[in-house]
Amino acid sequence: MAEVVLFHHLQGLTDGVRAFAGELRAGGHIVHTPDLFDGQRPASIDDSAALVESIGDEVLSERADRAVAGLPGGLVYAGFSYGVIMPQRLAQTRPGARGALLYEACLPVSGPWAIGPWPSGHDGEGQAPKRARRDLGNLSGGREKPETRTIEGTARPRHRHSAARQAEPNRGSGYAHSMANATV
Repeated sequence: MAEVVLFHHLQGLTDGVRAFAGELRAGGHIVHTPDLFDGQRPASIDDSAALVESIGDEVLSERADRAVAGLPGGLVYAGFSYGVIMPQRLAQTRPGARGALLYEACLPVSGPWAIGPWPSGHDGEGQAPKRARRDLGNLSGGREKPETRTIEGTARPRHRHSAARQAEPNRGSGYAHSMANATV
């Protein structure tokens, strides 16, 4: 089993994210759920974006780094949508990272938003809406993909985006449960 650090999406550490973490725990994994927003749960995407801007990227990165500082090596970093930024950065740059689970988004390996290439031999899984299939190519590095690692992408229907937000219409717990089962 794995030790996982699961980062929340743009609306914070919601009940849906906690439920998803619970599904992973039920599969035998140790799961940490840091709250980068210190308990704030914005009501809308616009409110979320304003909160992120008010906190600042540097502070959010520092919070993520503090959240994992005392944890052992060999971690799997995971996140949903906006929440893939920190786990992707940590998986690509923190020594001993075991892998990454990037649900519904990913950053490219080159260009303005890029963190850089994936470490050799690093595994990860990306799950994204159909419109993001091209981004899954970026997750795997497209033409830059080393032969020594496996990155697998699974397309998901767009209306199911942020499946961990179980309370919203079209985002039922059944879908979050199926994602967790596919993960474990």
